[in-house]
Amino acid sequence: MPTVTLAEDIRQRLGDCSPAERKVGRILLAGWPAAGFETIATLAERADVSAPTVIRFVNRLGYRGFPDFQAALRTELDERHASPVTLYSAGNYKAAGSDSADVQAGAAGLLAHGRKVFTAAVDRTLAEVTPHDLDRAVQLLADPKRRITLAGGRFTNLFAQYLGLHLMQVRDNVRFLPDRAVERTALLASLARRDVLVVFDYRRYEEDKVTVAELVKEAGGRVVLFTDTWLSPVSTHAEVVFSSQVGAPSPYDSLVPTLAVVESVVAGLISELGDRAHQHMRHSEEIATRSGLT
Repeated sequence: MPTVTLAEDIRQRLGDCSPAERKVGRILLAGWPAAGFETIATLAERADVSAPTVIRFVNRLGYRGFPDFQAALRTELDERHASPVTLYSAGNYKAAGSDSADVQAGAAGLLAHGRKVFTAAVDRTLAEVTPHDLDRAVQLLADPKRRITLAGGRFTNLFAQYLGLHLMQVRDNVRFLPDRAVERTALLASLARRDVLVVFDYRRYEEDKVTVAELVKEAGGRVVLFTDTWLSPVSTHAEVVFSSQVGAPSPYDSLVPTLAVVESVVAGLISELGDRAHQHMRHSEEIATRSGLT
């Protein structure tokens, strides 16, 4: 599974650095990831430190030198933009053999591997969610004065729909980002301070999600982001960021940990709304029954 990203590693280690080294770390983070590919001399000048300080900083991160650090950054960026095709090629996946015993052995091994991968991924993902972020997301989604808009990507639109349908059962003013240009334009033009955008954006990130998040923030609204460990560019505009592990026994990123986070948010929302959620659910059920929609 992916380890801590380089940017996150830098953030976590700043407290252990000397004042001069912290300057280097902050310059790197402020211009991430492009700043990581600048020369030692350029970074030193921008941070107002010596070149040896830059080298000491990357040594503190565990790298033999600056070229070693830059090589690790290139590898991480390749992973950040990896597609199922490139993951398939790198993983050397093989089809099960035709012999029934091989198929059974393969299936047993796959289940054992899947149990290990998915259990560890869910455990690590939930362990890295901070109580503050979960509380803040719940507060935003529970506020009856706020209007919720959900958006997803190629596969993650399923999760936007899943979370949105749950929200619709317990509160009003929930909608999905439209696909048609005229409808989407009308929605984006009407954004205001009371709007909350919930967006799911995973590697091979989609540029339109960044634009929508920018517009929400410019209007004074809030953004809640579900993403992977490499962090969508939307994270720059998000008040709450939920990052999930995506390791899987296939060339496709796993969304199992993301579902666990979504379910945790739903549980928190039900608890926060209390009787209001129950009343809304009962009213919705009555309308559905009268309309023959149950």
